[in-house]
Amino acid sequence: MTLAFTIGYGGRRPDAFVALLAANGVRTIVDVRLRPDKASVGSYAKARESDKGIAGLLGRAGIGYLSLPELGNLFLDYPDWPTRYADFLGRVGPLLFDRLTSEVHAPICLLCAEKKVTECHRRHVADYLARERGWVFTHIE
Repeated sequence: MTLAFTIGYGGRRPDAFVALLAANGVRTIVDVRLRPDKASVGSYAKARESDKGIAGLLGRAGIGYLSLPELGNLFLDYPDWPTRYADFLGRVGPLLFDRLTSEVHAPICLLCAEKKVTECHRRHVADYLARERGWVFTHIE
C-alpha cells in the first residue's frame, strides 16, 4: 500500500503551500498539469532552470519535483470533462503511469492548480491509482 496526497496551489501563498507539504511529509511533487510552464503565478510555473519556478521552490524545501504532463486534462474545455477524463484513464492508464515508478521518492503528492479536489482532474488520477494500484490518498485542502 502506497500512501499519497493531492494538492492544488490555487489561492495559496508559496510559503504556505510548502509548509502544507512539509507538514504532511511529502517527499516528491508529481505535477499533473498539461502545461506547467503556463502557470499564472511564477512561483508555480515550471522553469527551464531547476533552481527557479516550482522546482526551485520545492527544492529549497527538500521536496522533489516530477512533471507528468501526459496526465494533464486534455478535456478541460468540454462541459463533460470529468466523464471524458475518467474514460481516458480507463483506456490508456497503464501507458500513462510509466514514469511513476518506485524510483519516485514517496510519499508523493499530485499537484494541479485547482484548490478544491472536487473541481480538478487530479481526483481522477488519484482514483485510478487507488483502484488499480491500491494507493491510499489524502486530499490536502
